[in-house]
Amino acid sequence: MKSVNIGLLGLGTVGGGTAAVLQDNAAEISRRLGRDIRISAVCDAKAERAAQLCPDAAFVQDPFELVVREDVDVVVELFGGTGITKDVILKAISSGKHIVTANKKLLAEYGNEVFALAAENNVMVQFEAAVAGGIPIIKALREGLAANRIRSIAGIINGTSNFILTEMREKGSAFADVLKEAQALGYAEADPTFDIEGHDAGHKITIMSALAFGMPVDFSACYLEGISKLDSRDIKYAEELGYRIKLLGITRKTDKGIELRVHPTLIPECRLLANVNGVMNAVRVNADMVGETLYYGAGAGALPTASAVVADIIDIARLLDAPSGYRVPYLAFQPDQVQPQTLLPMDEITSSYYLRVCAADKPGTLGQIANLLAKENVSIEALIQKGVIDQSTAEIVILTHSTVEKNIKNAIAAIEALDCVDTPITMIRMESLHD
Repeated sequence: MKSVNIGLLGLGTVGGGTAAVLQDNAAEISRRLGRDIRISAVCDAKAERAAQLCPDAAFVQDPFELVVREDVDVVVELFGGTGITKDVILKAISSGKHIVTANKKLLAEYGNEVFALAAENNVMVQFEAAVAGGIPIIKALREGLAANRIRSIAGIINGTSNFILTEMREKGSAFADVLKEAQALGYAEADPTFDIEGHDAGHKITIMSALAFGMPVDFSACYLEGISKLDSRDIKYAEELGYRIKLLGITRKTDKGIELRVHPTLIPECRLLANVNGVMNAVRVNADMVGETLYYGAGAGALPTASAVVADIIDIARLLDAPSGYRVPYLAFQPDQVQPQTLLPMDEITSSYYLRVCAADKPGTLGQIANLLAKENVSIEALIQKGVIDQSTAEIVILTHSTVEKNIKNAIAAIEALDCVDTPITMIRMESLHD
């Protein structure tokens, strides 16, 4: 049977890993597929690297030239980013080339345009590696859970942030110190904003939300809050109370609409997600028929991510000669069933909350705080005085029962206006993960 020809855009970490997987596991892949996969052309900033990693492939300097070559059946885009990458992908689709990409930013921000053009040109687009590296969560959402109504997804989907939070908890180190360590180890970029402020996780949960609930991708609706302002005291206090703090991407379908958010979250330490440490990723999916499922593994790295890329290539190769009706829809649902849905603003979500308050250590202070919470229909689950900071100021930790976020924000504003409270209140959301 005729070989499947790949045009590879980018030979960085994942691109180099993809070339290695295709070469090292060529026999195993052929056994599964019934045909060979070969890299026929490659585009990279370094010609020497291309010659070393893909010695049998044509080197093409211009990506727009590569994507129209007759000896390319599938374009594998591993440049990342948008800008010219978006234009190259759209050119490839217009030229009838099938697409495999690990580009979560492209899909989260321009996926609707990409999928619409792909449908016009009868082109497949696969993107398993765009979310959680080597974990097959996209296939699970598109295929494995197709018999279910998905209720919620919660995921640790950024390894850099998870490494930092793990180190802060285990060593008691400050955020800035652990960030420097992560950069030295290569886990964080020189400019770590994309990871630590939640953008990377936001792109990923946006894609998963679209797949789970059959709606267009809409990254602009995703609430983002990173970990850069977390205090090691809160991580310590959370652990003393039986919780771990993780940066979670969360999407949930409620009667009022769909929640789509990324932020630090307290999770009970007994939950599996709470025990995902270091650079590892994990995604918890709750669905009506199967219940809770958990997907754990390496969320980044050359070979784990390349494993997902090559699996997508294999899926496309199996369907190259099949009618389009045999293909899984881009966003899991039939195109005419992918419809906009109500996305809840943060003020309308429902959660429990951790509050840390520094207040005057004098009679009546706790009563004032409790009364202001009650006035906003916020019920206290636990209230603990952690100690006296100086001779006149006490540190108080409050855990609340579930409430609407606008209520807790109103209560915080009222408490901060008290004369006995002189610093901003720390607020972190809590998730029981029992839904």
